[in-house]
Amino acid sequence: MYSDTRKLIVFSAPSGSGKTTIVRHLLEKTNLPLSFSVSATTRPPRGAEKDGEDYYFLSESEFKRRIEKGDFIEWEEVYPGVYYGTLISEIERIWNSQKAVLFDIDVEGGLAIKSQFAEQTLTVFVRPPSVDSLRQRLVDRQTDSAEQVEIRVAKAAEELKKAAAFDQILVNNTLEIALADAEQLVANFLNS
Repeated sequence: MYSDTRKLIVFSAPSGSGKTTIVRHLLEKTNLPLSFSVSATTRPPRGAEKDGEDYYFLSESEFKRRIEKGDFIEWEEVYPGVYYGTLISEIERIWNSQKAVLFDIDVEGGLAIKSQFAEQTLTVFVRPPSVDSLRQRLVDRQTDSAEQVEIRVAKAAEELKKAAAFDQILVNNTLEIALADAEQLVANFLNS
């Protein structure tokens, strides 16, 4: 159905915007040849997250060793001592399975991937309806302390300024509409 699956589809957003929910929905669509790129991170698992499925959980020293080896296509110290990155081996693994790579990644990481694979990449910025609604979503998910929520909200304000650098901006006001819009964006890109 799709002639070229050697493509990269990046969903980025401030924490709590709903990008992970959208990405999980897209992965359930059997008509879309997508596979999830598992990022590496030094942060501890949250809730029921599993190593190798949600993230590759690495120690800070292991992460830095792999940076030195050139194993990452992109990486960033998102918060002090907390690194995230995309392993080159993940992209190769997915392309070898004849699927397009689907990313759920921070804003800087998404832009870094686009800069290296401009013609093969669709970048989508998932925007919350407001900063106040974002704060409430972070509080409601009960995975961070009040202090951590405020750190994430402050970072979100900076990330929102970069939305215009993305190919598409998807406002997640009503989840069902955002999911349908995301499906259409991805299908159109895979058909291009």
